[in-house]
Amino acid sequence: MADGRLILSSGDPTVDRRIDWARALMDEGNAADAAELLAEAVARAGHYAPGWFLLGEAREAAGDAPGAGEAFAQARALDPADTLGATLRLARLDGEVAGMSPAYVRALFDQYADRFDAALARLDYRGPEVIEAGLAQVCERLARPFAFAHGLDLGCGTGLVGARLVDRIGTMEGVDLSPNMVAHARRRKVYDALAAGEMVAFLRLRPAREVDLIFAGDAFCYLDDLTPILTESRRVLEPGGLLAFTTETHGGEGVLLRDTLRFAHAADYVRAELVAAGLAPLTLDPVSVRKEKEQPVAGLLVLALREG
Repeated sequence: MADGRLILSSGDPTVDRRIDWARALMDEGNAADAAELLAEAVARAGHYAPGWFLLGEAREAAGDAPGAGEAFAQARALDPADTLGATLRLARLDGEVAGMSPAYVRALFDQYADRFDAALARLDYRGPEVIEAGLAQVCERLARPFAFAHGLDLGCGTGLVGARLVDRIGTMEGVDLSPNMVAHARRRKVYDALAAGEMVAFLRLRPAREVDLIFAGDAFCYLDDLTPILTESRRVLEPGGLLAFTTETHGGEGVLLRDTLRFAHAADYVRAELVAAGLAPLTLDPVSVRKEKEQPVAGLLVLALREG
């Protein structure tokens, strides 16, 4: 878990010290001793959800899956909004898929915003270039200009994809769940409007057939079920409008919750969901837009058309 979500005090200096020591032990690879310290900490401060969450992480790292599940369940009970993401950790322990809470995603990216661009550069992120190239190829294939009147950037982050496409779009709007990310996007001065909010809810407030382009770079990997976002995208697109996005993928079937707590969507699943939403798949190309531990992450470039 990111350090920024463990900065709040438990209210007990002794507990806070034990948590700090436990985190140091975990950094050294000594998860078992960290778990012992954290068990003592939460015995003194049972109300402190971050302590329970860290105990879950320590127990999981030490190979105690049942104990980790108990700790994550307690963290979730103490954190009804699930800001810490305990639901995802429980799902991963059980080999299941569960949706991310908006509070978790907002907290994750609010604390990440100031170093987001630098972090992506270290991961060799190239989502903006991949989406731009894909749109150029599709426009050429359809014998239409590579230009759009009105575009929506879903999960815009700090505006990296928007900045890449701004010269191709007459009016461009962006939305992101994290207010801090939106603040960084606003500084680029490439958007005509920006909103802090959840992507599907944002689309549901838009008129039907309003825009001719919707795009999302590295944002749909935070969605388990693509049905709502694809259905609403189709409604908001005008006939002939395009949807372009990247997501992570895997060689199996359906949706997978990866160890990174990001979702990977199988190519057949994406194709079926596009068709079910009333969108015509144009491109489903295997592509990697980022690395993890110096290794390319399997992904998909997806482009689809609203025909009528």
